[in-house]
Amino acid sequence: MKICLLTEGSYPYVVGGVSSWVQMLMEGLPEFEFTIYSIGAFGKDRGNFKYKLPENCTGVQEVFLDEILAQRSTGLRKKVLTESQRHTLTNLVRGEPDIDMEELIDIFQHHSWDSPLDVFMASDFFDIIETVYKDKYSYLPFTGFFWTMRSMLLPLFYLLQQKIPQADVYHSVAAGYCAIIGGIGAIFYHKPFLLTEHGIYAREREAEIIKSSWAQGDFKSVWINYFYELARVTYRKTDHVYTLFEHNAQIEKDIGCDPDKITVIPNGVHMERFKDIPELTDHKGPIIIGAVVRVVPIKDIITLVRAFFRVQQEIPDTEFYIMGNMEEDPEYAAMCRRTVETLGLRHCHFTGTINVAEYLPKMDILVLSSISEGQPLCVLEGFSAHRPYVTTDVGCCRELIYGDSTDHLGSAGSVVPPLDDQSLAYEIVKLARNYPLRKEMAAIGYERTKRGYTYEHFINSYREVYADLERRMKEWQESASN
Repeated sequence: MKICLLTEGSYPYVVGGVSSWVQMLMEGLPEFEFTIYSIGAFGKDRGNFKYKLPENCTGVQEVFLDEILAQRSTGLRKKVLTESQRHTLTNLVRGEPDIDMEELIDIFQHHSWDSPLDVFMASDFFDIIETVYKDKYSYLPFTGFFWTMRSMLLPLFYLLQQKIPQADVYHSVAAGYCAIIGGIGAIFYHKPFLLTEHGIYAREREAEIIKSSWAQGDFKSVWINYFYELARVTYRKTDHVYTLFEHNAQIEKDIGCDPDKITVIPNGVHMERFKDIPELTDHKGPIIIGAVVRVVPIKDIITLVRAFFRVQQEIPDTEFYIMGNMEEDPEYAAMCRRTVETLGLRHCHFTGTINVAEYLPKMDILVLSSISEGQPLCVLEGFSAHRPYVTTDVGCCRELIYGDSTDHLGSAGSVVPPLDDQSLAYEIVKLARNYPLRKEMAAIGYERTKRGYTYEHFINSYREVYADLERRMKEWQESASN
């Protein structure tokens, strides 16, 4: 059985997080064939893979959104859309939930567009934008609204015109652009469509847009509504949704996903990778605090650095390690370095991409400062290495730190509000000054991971998912042949 994994802004160009999940899934299921459909941001990343593809991964189809800039229109077209096509595109521009995916296939896979810009040069599509503007957005300047629509929809139109790989199953790792492609591929080839949502895609885009400078004023809400629309379309078209923990499942239901479609499958880690790491000791050297994290805005490294500064005011000889990729957003990485210099923070090391198992033995306390997460593997890896964690209250972190309603082990660290460097520093200092507490929390984290978050449980769960689909497809084929 051939499974097409659809990724966006992650595998195989970015290390960690969702990318690690994709690699572990393919490596753990050698009996299945995988192919990757990857949506990236920049064409310069083409072929620049951060992972060695497993033998059962037979190829990567790469699509990059910056290639839209090279698109050219063939000029004005008049009245080229059918009535049903106009209805579908009107719903898309309005943000209506009942978008006809089959009609989108007809518009973009079977129409003679030379470029996605040609759609915007169609007079009847301009009429759609103008009509929706007058009906819903007349309080905004029309020019700004038109260019917002163009910026939002061009990536989608571009992706819808791409050749969709043929597979037996389409499995998206986000409810965004890549999921739209997965849904269309499934419809096009009459195959199952699965979604595993790590973080809540629409919520993550909302957080980014609220903080952004490129979307201004009321245009932020137009963008936010659009990404929620993509999520609702995905939920409606998928055969099944897998999520990492119950709180995420509830959010998916609130957005519009059918509860009967949702199953929780937690992430898992190779605990044996860390079996040689000794438990914490009450050493006499400086306390070493680490964050295994990509240096990107959603991980909020600036708040982390400010918290480190507060910690160093209390415990002057403390050392800090920020361990993760610094190439994904060079401007943000440079801003983080400047913040370290401006604060006069000493002994703060940016390591770049590392082998986590080599660095964790040096750590006394681990920290995660993200403003959005799913179920962070770095926390489970830290627990596997007998280290306590201080995290922000995002994604599954509260459940990982304190356990769920069936787990009475206790606390494996502390949870604080996002963007709160003072609370983050307070909890770090509390742990730094109390070795027995550090060791107790580390032991609880290790036991919690062993009970519910192992790689074996994760892999076996997806093995059952794929095997069940394979059985059903074979039964259908046999029935059809008879």
